[in-house]
Amino acid sequence: MAVEPLSQKEIEDRLAELPGWSLDGDRLTRAYRLGSHIAAAAFVVHIAAVQDELDHHSDLTLGYNTVSLSVHTHSAGGVVTAKDCDLARRVEDIAPGHGAD
Repeated sequence: MAVEPLSQKEIEDRLAELPGWSLDGDRLTRAYRLGSHIAAAAFVVHIAAVQDELDHHSDLTLGYNTVSLSVHTHSAGGVVTAKDCDLARRVEDIAPGHGAD
């Protein structure tokens, strides 16, 4: 089944429930700050596991004590879909356990 793009209104409604996330062009983005490089790396590994579970992957960048994500759905033509919002929600759910803000 094809994944349908979300309308601008649907994206705005979902972003209202995802603090810190924003729309940057055709992607949902978020940056997190953590207490150390090891904490950031552990968060990346946890995000990677969630992405594999969902079979939906973001561009994920590890900095010294930061983690950044950028996601859209390639199979829908590189636009934002419910899959992107679901991934963002899952990352938000695990972030506090890593001390990410």
